[in-house]
Amino acid sequence: MVVDRNQGQSLGHWALDLKIVDGKSGKVPLFSELLKREAVVGVSALLTMFALSNLWANVGMVVLLLPLAIDCSLAFSDPVFRQAFHDRLARTIVIYTHRGYSLDRKVPQWFAQLRHRMR
Repeated sequence: MVVDRNQGQSLGHWALDLKIVDGKSGKVPLFSELLKREAVVGVSALLTMFALSNLWANVGMVVLLLPLAIDCSLAFSDPVFRQAFHDRLARTIVIYTHRGYSLDRKVPQWFAQLRHRMR
């Protein structure tokens, strides 16, 4: 719902100046498409958290990491659009936008200022 109401940006995408758009129209995707996308991501994240929290009790929990690994590996194997499985399923793409906090640019600046002050 946050992505739908916030012009295609979740809190994380807003922090990094990213936006989710429909692959064909370039507009904010329909709520049903966003629901598909977030369901796949949510289930993968839930399985990953469950696996990592119980990894020491049962090494077989490594199998639960596979959905997230498969989802992300598809993004690395797509050199043009970098679409993960959840983006392909929902027919969405992630694009750069000028609307956001630009955290990816500000953090290196903060570290540079910190290093400069420590000298």
